[in-house]
Amino acid sequence: MNALPWTIYLCLAGAALLRFWPGRSDASVRAGALGVAVGTLILTINAACRFEPMPDGSLITLTKAEWIPAIGASYHLAADGISLTLVLLTSIAATVGVLFSWNISHRLREFFALYFLLLAGVFGVFLSADLFLLFVFYEIAIVPKYFLIAIWGSTNREYGAMKLALYSFVGSALVLIGLLAAHVFTGGSTFDLAALAHKTAPVAQQMWIYPLLFIGFAVLAGLWPFHTWAPTGHVAAPTAASMLLAGVVMKLGAYGCLRVAIPLCPDALAAWQLPFASLAVIGILFGAFAAMVQDDFKFVIGYSSVSHMGFALLGISTLTLAGQKGAVMQMFSHGIIAGLLFGIVGRMIYDRTHTRDLTLLQGMRLTRKMPFVAGTFVVAGLASMGMPGFSGFIAELAVLQGSWKPFPAIALLAAVGVLLAAGYTLRVIRLVFFPDEESTKRDNTPLAPLTWPEISGTLLLIGIALYIGLQPAGLMGWIEGALKSPLMRPCIGGGLP
Repeated sequence: MNALPWTIYLCLAGAALLRFWPGRSDASVRAGALGVAVGTLILTINAACRFEPMPDGSLITLTKAEWIPAIGASYHLAADGISLTLVLLTSIAATVGVLFSWNISHRLREFFALYFLLLAGVFGVFLSADLFLLFVFYEIAIVPKYFLIAIWGSTNREYGAMKLALYSFVGSALVLIGLLAAHVFTGGSTFDLAALAHKTAPVAQQMWIYPLLFIGFAVLAGLWPFHTWAPTGHVAAPTAASMLLAGVVMKLGAYGCLRVAIPLCPDALAAWQLPFASLAVIGILFGAFAAMVQDDFKFVIGYSSVSHMGFALLGISTLTLAGQKGAVMQMFSHGIIAGLLFGIVGRMIYDRTHTRDLTLLQGMRLTRKMPFVAGTFVVAGLASMGMPGFSGFIAELAVLQGSWKPFPAIALLAAVGVLLAAGYTLRVIRLVFFPDEESTKRDNTPLAPLTWPEISGTLLLIGIALYIGLQPAGLMGWIEGALKSPLMRPCIGGGLP
């Protein structure tokens, strides 16, 4: 476990090294970037293999040192089963993102410097046990997103980058106000997460601190009606940035809701449980309906991400063990599957056909020209639909199970979202890969062959989605142990049922 902080340091070192990489060879820069990403994956796998949770599931301190004693902030990194699950997701996304960036040549050094700076922030958020430190890493993860989209993006890139940045900074401002309020109302002596969760602010203050924290974090998770940055940002972003946005950056918001907002405000949870669960299910349905009517292939995936992240927010809002287990599993599963879908659509299809218009793609004979792409998208689509055997099925089933007891009507509406996911997924599969015969006679232009990085990244993500779907006990055990810890157990009716 002590190797986990080195994921942060390796990304920061990689960002600095790649920015000033000697020589002019782009191939050496790509190899260096892949080495840094694979290094984070090796460190995480090593930590996962050696992971021995605390008997009560509490955070395991990795490193701790004084930082700003005047305000009680420390450099405190720690991890539990939830942290480890999301750090593993991040290292996988980092590696595959480099593989799907193999074609980038414009300002390549700057691209990978920003890429790894963003990843350093993400790793830092998932490992921070001091809330001031967590907020610093949270901001580090936000800033590079703007430049990655504005410089290397495509459709309306400046608009998409600015919209994402503005929404992100408004959300982080709410988070900062909530954290400072919690700090002040608990004595102003520490930002340590466990200490603040133990003290807690007075109930009257918790009632407004909790929505500030939950909404502030949930903006980044695509909570309706603050979701509109997500499809726009995903579509404008280059492929690797789309994979990171959907795969890990949106998870920062859901993680903040679960890790920070709930432990700090246990007495406010009951009052806000139904409102936030309602917003989550509206997001599930709205995202699904919006995906159903899109003509831009990437917008379909962007709105589907809003819908799927709604399941994570719903699971968190259930305040049940099953629901919150499903929420964390959904974060991991959606990170893998959304990354796969954005990689196929953005890199394999758009970069070769130069269109995302579903009606134009109908006539391009993609199934005949790129059978590997057609087959893998069908598999990825099935995984996104929540087909049994894939990780998404386990996650969404747990969320629905956990939401049934507190609010069955919302559980039924969420189940409708699962059916709608099947509808929009099958629609794009039919239009793009199995169109009517007369529409496939219009275009016989050959397309560039697939490359080994694309094939490798695709197969890796499919293999992980299948493995976790068939063998979920390992991740579920990590997550359940952490949720039963004194820190994560919400104080409603004696704890999680």
